Amino acid sequence: MSEEALPLFVGGRGPSEILSDEAAGSKAAMLSRMAALGLNVPPAFVLPTDLCAGVNRTDPQAIAALDRGLEQGIAALEAVSQRKFGDLRHPLLVSVRSGAARSMPGMLDTILDIGLDETRVHGLIRASGNPRFAWDCYRRFIQNYAAVVGKAPAQPFERALADMIKAEGVKSEAELDSEALERLANDFGGIAQDLMGRAIPSEPMAQLRAAARAVYASWESPRANEYRRLNKLEDLKGTAVTVQMMVFGNAGTRSGGGVGFTRNPATGENKLYIDFLFDAQGEDVVSGRRMPGDAAVLFARLPEAAAALAAGARRLEAEFRDVQDIEFTIEEGKLYFLQTRPAKRTPRAALRIAVDLVREGLIEEAMATARLAGIDLSLAAETRFAGTAASIATAIPASFGVATGRVAFNTEHAKDLAEGADPVILVRTDTSTQDVAGFAVAAGILTAIGGRTAHAAVVARQMGKVCLVGCRTLQIGGTGSEARIGEALIRAGDWLSLDGNSGEVFLGRREIIVEKPAELAELAKWRAGRPAAAEMPKDQAQAVR
Repeated sequence: MSEEALPLFVGGRGPSEILSDEAAGSKAAMLSRMAALGLNVPPAFVLPTDLCAGVNRTDPQAIAALDRGLEQGIAALEAVSQRKFGDLRHPLLVSVRSGAARSMPGMLDTILDIGLDETRVHGLIRASGNPRFAWDCYRRFIQNYAAVVGKAPAQPFERALADMIKAEGVKSEAELDSEALERLANDFGGIAQDLMGRAIPSEPMAQLRAAARAVYASWESPRANEYRRLNKLEDLKGTAVTVQMMVFGNAGTRSGGGVGFTRNPATGENKLYIDFLFDAQGEDVVSGRRMPGDAAVLFARLPEAAAALAAGARRLEAEFRDVQDIEFTIEEGKLYFLQTRPAKRTPRAALRIAVDLVREGLIEEAMATARLAGIDLSLAAETRFAGTAASIATAIPASFGVATGRVAFNTEHAKDLAEGADPVILVRTDTSTQDVAGFAVAAGILTAIGGRTAHAAVVARQMGKVCLVGCRTLQIGGTGSEARIGEALIRAGDWLSLDGNSGEVFLGRREIIVEKPAELAELAKWRAGRPAAAEMPKDQAQAVR
């Protein structure tokens, strides 16, 4: 990458041309497309994919290019934002995000709120007038930096958070006041230093350089390698690094973070499909650790922002002629688009969406046929349980259909059970992309918490797995070998059945009835009338698989 081409810019200065997936990664390329459409995108700059391998092997030229690109890019963001990175009174904060040429949801790392330390947090308080918000950003940054850069485990931070919630007598972190969050940030700082063996650097450029190198390094993580193997993406050359001006979903009750699909990615229904958390930031929604609200909640509380989101969603679907998966932030009622990509969808949804897009005139029959060419349409069948039974619990369907199998509480046990003849139900407290190998062998997934648009739910849906999230009565024992669902005791190896159509959970093994969807007949007519499927862009082909 030549010095003249590094870094690449999005928003503010704006790119001279639309960025390519191969150079900038699909996330930044789509940011440039959204900016060109006039959607509200926070300004950003991109360090390209072809730096990834060199940075990861600590090649001196690649490291020098990385440092030079960061300095030039930050200068541009300062000019656009009229803020100074590292300023003591009104600091510019940035995020560092990953993005390969093909979407890998939840497999690579992100760090938010870069530019804070124990001094600059007071500048953020002065600038915002909101000490709770500032301390919340700082404690998030400490944990995020320690996890991604320092490879620190999450458990010590989670214990400290749980202890603070208990000591303050509140139900969740969302109810902690500014004084409690200040103490928590101080506790987190000590935990991070103990786990990392060093303090987090206070100098913002040092934080940024370490964060960019760590995000590049996440390309080689075990979960990322496994995801590429499962999805035949081994030819990708690396991730890009996008540095973007922060916008804050944790700025108060008129702020939040969300994920929206322009159509239901589980069923294909033509209806806006949203998960949204108020007063939340970044990974809160897609991590699956909190229970989000839906489109109705967002429209009720922030109608102007919700209407802007719906209008933007329609524009993006029309522009790309495909269902979109959109990440967004609302800060004090103002909507920002952070990402769009072709939506991962179940085979059932892929079939219905392809037929509907043809009927709506967005795509031709040849394009629809090509999009379905790589899909196992046997998985598009509509499934239901025979007969009736009493359920033991209900949960939120994240992927439709039904599944029955033997219970496993971790990926290794799921893989062991899968070697036999029986199907497997993976039961977890929350959805985690660390379990991608377990998803691959399971017939269904059940979690105690999480939302429909969590990264792991997206992956499960893409794989055509039945997935139920947010089963409030599910409690997994400390040994990880048994659980309670309401009054029922479930042990590893027991049979469990999941109904992704109704959200019900049943004890025991149930008979499954399989029915062909009506859209298969229409697809057969298209194929009969055409000798070969048409070509289509790789990103669209990848989206539906």
